[in-house]
Amino acid sequence: MRVRLSGLVVAAVLFGTCPLAAADRPPQDLHLVDGHWTAWDPPQPPAGTQVHIIERGDTLWDLAARFYGNPYLWPQIWEKNQYIRDAHWIYPGDPLALGLEVAPVDNLAEAGGGEEEATPEDTGEPQEGVLTAEQAAGEPVPLGGESDIYCTGYIGDLDESFEHTIIGSEYESIAPDLDLLPSYGFRGKYGRPGTAKYNLSTGDIVYLDGGSGAGMSPGTIYTVIEPQRQVVHPITKQVVGRFYHYLGRIRVLSVQEQTAIGEIVFSCDPILVGQQLRTFEPEPVPLGRATALRPVNYPEPEEDLRDNPIILFTQDNLVSLAEDHVVYIDRGADADLTPGDIFTIYRKNRDGLPPIVIGELAVLSVHKNSSLAKVIESRYAVFVGDWLSPK
Repeated sequence: MRVRLSGLVVAAVLFGTCPLAAADRPPQDLHLVDGHWTAWDPPQPPAGTQVHIIERGDTLWDLAARFYGNPYLWPQIWEKNQYIRDAHWIYPGDPLALGLEVAPVDNLAEAGGGEEEATPEDTGEPQEGVLTAEQAAGEPVPLGGESDIYCTGYIGDLDESFEHTIIGSEYESIAPDLDLLPSYGFRGKYGRPGTAKYNLSTGDIVYLDGGSGAGMSPGTIYTVIEPQRQVVHPITKQVVGRFYHYLGRIRVLSVQEQTAIGEIVFSCDPILVGQQLRTFEPEPVPLGRATALRPVNYPEPEEDLRDNPIILFTQDNLVSLAEDHVVYIDRGADADLTPGDIFTIYRKNRDGLPPIVIGELAVLSVHKNSSLAKVIESRYAVFVGDWLSPK
């Protein structure tokens, strides 16, 4: 479709500006969006849209000349990006959707241009500086690994009950009964030696309580869980629950009426007879796109952080944390957290000074009142009790 200049002038008037008259003052309410300053609220471009990320020195006039072959077509770009409320003020870092379906006007000489030239779209060649929406946002990457989820645990109620228990292993009965070996001459003195192996791991065979009478069936997978210490909130000093550690997984091989035979198919730490089982629930590792850390010279006010989530707990009582460490925070499904949420980490400063930007963490797994998260960036050591603010 070819559009004449007269139609473009009407479009400019409809959008409340004219390319010949500049606005008197720039917008005053600048804020941070994905690590850059802007007066607008740019939306995520729809999938498949061609996008140009505004650079320092860009104007709609110049971009129309660059991409459409005619600077007088600048309102066509503005029309596709109506989040820009004043076309005279555009900000580096903001995305511009480019339809590139508009051809130059019929008579460029009348519009103040030169001879009509083929645009890169006409030749089918890719245009320099034009990105798809996906390229503009960057490729999503995993925010953690499977071991971050399956070899950690969760904070639950103080006395949770579980479905089944490991009641034995093959190693408890594989040693010989020395009393049955009369050649030693010590009948009745030694009996059977103790368990040959206590710390069980991948490939070992174990026995489970329950069986078919409790609804067990071959192929079912269970998570092995070890209840550990109570968790105390670092600020309120109140007990918030108990930490339950994931040790590995067991797959049921066969069932009897009251028992079942299983195999350890995955182990994080040694598994012992007597430990408890819960039906395994797979959790995918959430994906996210990396964006710039909150500028250190623009922290949130302390009063806005006081009621925010905090880092609640670390599995191994670590004091100093950094990138790739996993932590637990004191909000969960009750606060509408979801896997993939990103938080900026803050630390309280001396009285009268603003909070310090420490780093970022990403939520990996959400439970009722708490969540598992991973530190994905840190400027300084991260501590239990640090404040968190949604990014």
